[in-house]
Amino acid sequence: MSSKLRVLVVGCGHMGISHARAYHQMEDFEIVGLVSRKPESRNRLSDELGGLPTYDSFEKALTAAKPDVVSINTYPETHYPYCKMSLESGAHVFTEKPLALTVDQAQELVDLAIAKKRKMVIGYILRVHPAWTKFIEKAKTLGKPLVMRMNLNQQSSGAMWSTHKSLMASMSPIVDCGVHYVDVMCLMTGAKPVRVSAIGARLSDEIDEQMYNYGQLQVSFDDGSIGWYEAGWGPMMSETAFFVKDVVGPKGSVSIVDESGERSDDSSDIEGHTKTGGIKLHHAELDENKEFARKDEFFSTKDEPTHDELCYLEQEYLLNAIKNDVDLTDHLNDAVNSLRIVLAADESFKTGKTVTI
Repeated sequence: MSSKLRVLVVGCGHMGISHARAYHQMEDFEIVGLVSRKPESRNRLSDELGGLPTYDSFEKALTAAKPDVVSINTYPETHYPYCKMSLESGAHVFTEKPLALTVDQAQELVDLAIAKKRKMVIGYILRVHPAWTKFIEKAKTLGKPLVMRMNLNQQSSGAMWSTHKSLMASMSPIVDCGVHYVDVMCLMTGAKPVRVSAIGARLSDEIDEQMYNYGQLQVSFDDGSIGWYEAGWGPMMSETAFFVKDVVGPKGSVSIVDESGERSDDSSDIEGHTKTGGIKLHHAELDENKEFARKDEFFSTKDEPTHDELCYLEQEYLLNAIKNDVDLTDHLNDAVNSLRIVLAADESFKTGKTVTI
């Protein structure tokens, strides 16, 4: 009898493809099914991986394939029901962010995973990224409070603009992408978020009147730290300064920079969203002449993982949690916390008021 973990991969778009490739390469996993709405995507991925069973229905696949692990890489509105059904079937779960569309739904899934004694990992890809780990580590040396400035604007057209419009059927860019970056802010400051406010604008007639494709959130923490995150999607977005990752504290600053010139200038390049290029650490200390006492330091990240390799690292994290019964309580609570912040930002935009958390 095989000791491999049977995996059902749900969603065969960009993220599903990368995660399926990871499972296919790992000896401890065996893909027992691919699920997608469009036959073209699942058949293409099946052919790439040597011929795998395919399904057009999640419910049908879950019953037929009897997976040990379900990997959910679909649009956000399906995350909650798919996670719930998977956990109730006795499967472990990997799901792309966000965990759910509401905090209550996310907490329900966390409670269910704990009750079922199943592992559930949310795809916070920056947490397994060596360069981002170093970025967070250096930010923690800058003293308190921290000023954290981040954005990721994406100029999109064609298929990518269609994808963005589909995503905006359920959530704005600052919610969908923001969970990554407010999660990083929470890791950097280690403090409790207390207030969130946001601004936004609807820049296209192709999206719902109640939705906005550009937004900026501001979050305040109980240690005095503050952070902002900006995200916009669409053919109208500027690519000037679309990638800002910068932290300032009393002792200096740390920034993701591109001195190597290796990061793509194309904001729609998904591979470039996790690329860093390098990390620059600035020291604020002055000497007796009130000049800088120490030179800036540069840490090369030239050998950082590709997007597929990062997805492999995420599945290694899941595998370790399953095999060694790792306590994922902090991971799960952090996922709920970051979702709470971005949904508070969404509420702030809609009401025009600052939201207290």
